[in-house]
Amino acid sequence: MITVLSGGTGTPKLLRGLHALVPDEEITVVVNTAEDLWISGNHLSPDVDTVIYLYAGLLNTDTWWGIRGDTFLTHEALVPLSANEFIAIGDQDRAVHIARGEMLRNGSTLTEATRHLCRSFGVKARVLPMSDAPVGTMVATENGLIHFQEYWIRHHGQVPITSVVRQPERFEASQAVLEALMECDAVIVGPSNPVTSIGPILECIWVPDLLREKPVIAVSPFIGDAPISGPAAALMKASGVEPSSLGTFGLYRDFVDIFVQDIRDPVAVPGAVRCDTLMKDQEKSTALAAEVLSLMKSLA
Repeated sequence: MITVLSGGTGTPKLLRGLHALVPDEEITVVVNTAEDLWISGNHLSPDVDTVIYLYAGLLNTDTWWGIRGDTFLTHEALVPLSANEFIAIGDQDRAVHIARGEMLRNGSTLTEATRHLCRSFGVKARVLPMSDAPVGTMVATENGLIHFQEYWIRHHGQVPITSVVRQPERFEASQAVLEALMECDAVIVGPSNPVTSIGPILECIWVPDLLREKPVIAVSPFIGDAPISGPAAALMKASGVEPSSLGTFGLYRDFVDIFVQDIRDPVAVPGAVRCDTLMKDQEKSTALAAEVLSLMKSLA
């Protein structure tokens, strides 16, 4: 059994490769939920949904979010009615948010709601939100704290930020996540944003302790000082961490056994394994997944 720590863009590309090589039933994906929020009355869990849609064969892999071929009629109708509708949510995607919101309002945990959605979509991989507690990633601006989604979607990451804050400061991993980490044979830390995607998972109580007991392979999301996708550089700078593979390794060094960085990366990490991490298509994703699986066998 393999457990993968994932955010919503970089790591799903690696999951696409693992999907081609490993039976879905042998994969557990622990997913960041610190970017979740309620929007237009419904519960958005973007990273969880990306992983669900990937394994369901529905993911829009042009954008790496939402459902392929979705329409946006409800979003277009809501925009003039609600200042809160700042994310373009597809109609089928919104149906998932509505269903999850209803389950949460009726007393289900996020883990239970996610399990129901996976069953509904025929997903065989085990998809686990990192925590059942509400957690939010906030960024500090000159006008105060704003949610990460507002920073990245509403303001397109163009607002100067001074720090990244998690609310609350302490939160627990779900029991299902702790069990998955205890029972797995190895852990892959995917190439997602180290601050806003992987960071919240690592901040869950007991998770770092369990990682130290397992073989762990981490894949850097950087080539030089630029992330392959997303706002990782600005967020790492605001967190006082060098935005590079070296900075990423520094965040993971306490538990990682093998660190993978791109063959083109000019920032050398001592002892790192070099692979082509630029997963532009299925073939590239599968090739990197095969490399990671081979490295995993070397740790057995």
